Amino acid sequence: MKIAITGPESSGKTTLTKALAETLGWRSSPEYAREYLAITNGTYGFDDLEKIAEGHFDRIKNGAQDIIVDTDFIVMKVWSDVRFGKTAEKIQELIELDLFDLHIVCIPDIPWEPDPLRENPTDRDVLLKHYIDELEASSKKWITVSGSHEERLTKALQEIQNLLPTK
Repeated sequence: MKIAITGPESSGKTTLTKALAETLGWRSSPEYAREYLAITNGTYGFDDLEKIAEGHFDRIKNGAQDIIVDTDFIVMKVWSDVRFGKTAEKIQELIELDLFDLHIVCIPDIPWEPDPLRENPTDRDVLLKHYIDELEASSKKWITVSGSHEERLTKALQEIQNLLPTK
């Protein structure tokens, strides 16, 4: 099973990814964009988004099942559309592969945490709508989680348990 954690910046994606992987005993895959942008000192252009998508895909494509992935390709599509007004072709291809059994959307109802790589402190709700619109348009299976860390984890675990085959 592959689960993607998605949502706007500073909405708890990384925290939830780590908590789910630890609780379930699954592997986790960190957000590749953060490593890429750390190397480029946060500067990037349109072509870099395709490289980021490819790097992110390489991390998860050959991995074992039962993985929690911090950030999906929907995030990269919205990022590309908002920043550059178009979607990188590779990102659209990766979305169409339908790699994930479930997308868990983190609602940005927690305080913004400043970070040199983050760009959108005031429009997280607007971006959230883009994520949900994209998930609906691509017919992905998705849920939202909100509230405290414990509430998010509990809801995500319940949904994942519902997807697991019964023994």
